[in-house]
Amino acid sequence: MQFLAYILVYPFLWLVSILPFRLLYLFSDGLYVLLYHIIGYRKKVVTNNLELVFPDKSDQEIASIRKKFYKHLCDMFLEMAKTMSISEKELKKRFYIVNPEELKRLESLNKSIILIFGHYASWEWSIVLQNYIHFKGLAVYKKLANKYFDKLVRDIRSKFHTDLISTKETIQVINENEAKGIKSITGFLSDQSPRLTNDVHWGRFMGIKVPCFTGAERLAKKLDLTTAYLKVSKVKRGYYKAEIKTLAENPNEYADYELTDLFLREVEKQIHQAPEYYFWTHKRWKHREF
Repeated sequence: MQFLAYILVYPFLWLVSILPFRLLYLFSDGLYVLLYHIIGYRKKVVTNNLELVFPDKSDQEIASIRKKFYKHLCDMFLEMAKTMSISEKELKKRFYIVNPEELKRLESLNKSIILIFGHYASWEWSIVLQNYIHFKGLAVYKKLANKYFDKLVRDIRSKFHTDLISTKETIQVINENEAKGIKSITGFLSDQSPRLTNDVHWGRFMGIKVPCFTGAERLAKKLDLTTAYLKVSKVKRGYYKAEIKTLAENPNEYADYELTDLFLREVEKQIHQAPEYYFWTHKRWKHREF
């Protein structure tokens, strides 16, 4: 059954990937009508999230953000498929690194790096970062249940030589690289809702107390890794820029959870500036304290 689903969907994704960008975004416009107006995919979740974090906004303002978000969501989904065939030259033009010199400076410290992301703008195209660095690129991800789609995602995201590793593999892989003298830069998407455990950290995100992922911070402190935030902004349709913002060169100088909170503050700033580019379909606030 997994293979059947894969062989039915894969040709569609490949055809999308070879479309010129002009046609890709025309297709995205049609997908938006289907997803938003006809299917109403997770519209209630998105609306509830927006009303929760923006209690002062009117119904009209919420609706405007919601529509813009769904248009961006459709673009981003098709851009992910486009990654299957996009060239390095084209991707560098469309995902521009504002300050590559900061990456070089961090590498000069001769310490492996933790790079924390938010689900904002485009995290998929950040794979082009590997072409700006000398360190080994790693990305932590959650395995998909369908092994065929899991391999496809791994192939797409490792196109420019970034290795995908599961959460359970992270410490082992970094330690093995360190033992071999291989410095790495490891990307974490850290702004979604973790499983509830007795020792989970509760912090504030968009003014609401919620459980927070702390794996990136704990790993940085355990292995003394430089920690930075990748601030990705959408410039216009199909174009993004990314800025490296260093959070801590020596993470153990910071109090517990301080780096996690610094990261969340950075994501919040971007959400307030342009909320339509955040990933509102996730149930980020499903666990919260009142």
